[in-house]
This record gives sequence, structure tokens and C-alpha cells, in this order.
Amino acid sequence: MNPKGDLIARLAALGLGTPTFDAEGTGPAHERTFRVTVRAGGRELGHGEGRSKRDAERAAAEDALERLEDGNAEEAEQDAAAPQGRWPIYAAVLEGALETALELADDDATLDDVRRDAARLYRDLLADLGHGPEAQD
Repeated sequence: MNPKGDLIARLAALGLGTPTFDAEGTGPAHERTFRVTVRAGGRELGHGEGRSKRDAERAAAEDALERLEDGNAEEAEQDAAAPQGRWPIYAAVLEGALETALELADDDATLDDVRRDAARLYRDLLADLGHGPEAQD
């Protein structure tokens, strides 16, 4: 079991980005205790405590995963869908747009030309599907 890896994968699927683990150690060196807070998407997701930083991070990741499972997943998904002022990222669609742009590119096209064409294809496809840019806050 790898709670940190599981949390990273879960947050990526929800579009909340990579978690950060903020650790604070207290007590004398021979009895050090670590407290960790895990955050992602501007939210506190969990807390953990342990005799080592690694144990505290693992406990914080487990706490965050439990909270996501216990009903906060719906809230997290809503946060991920909240207006951000940018186009949503769908990896498979973006990959397809890049492949298509590369196939359609002239032999003398630069990498920037391919990127620009891929972005245009991606934007147009998402707009046609009603998944256009999210509004600015």
C-alpha cells in the first residue's frame, strides 16, 4: 500500500493538482514527533502525525484519502470543475490533438507551429463539445 502515491493519483484524476506536505517537528531529537498537513487545490485535505516525517506524511495521505472517500470527493470534483479562467485539460484529447497536428503539419513546420495547431484543434473540439474556457473569478 502506498497512500502518498494513491493520493497523488486520486488528486490528478480530480484535477486538483499535486499535493504538498507541510511538516513540523516538535520535541527533543531523541523523541521527535512530526505533524504533517497535506494540501491540494488550495484546500487542506488531511493531517497526520508520526515519529518520522515519512510516517507523518503517510498518515496525512491516508487521512486525506479517507476524507475524499467519505463524501468530500463530490466537493473536490466540484472544486475541480469550478471556473478557473482557462481551458480544462483532458489528457487523452490533448494527446489526440497533438498527434493530429503532427500528422497534418507540413514537412518544414516548426515545433511551435505544431503546438499552435494542436492548441487550436483542442480548443475547437472542446468548444464544440461545450467544454470551453472556464470563466475568470
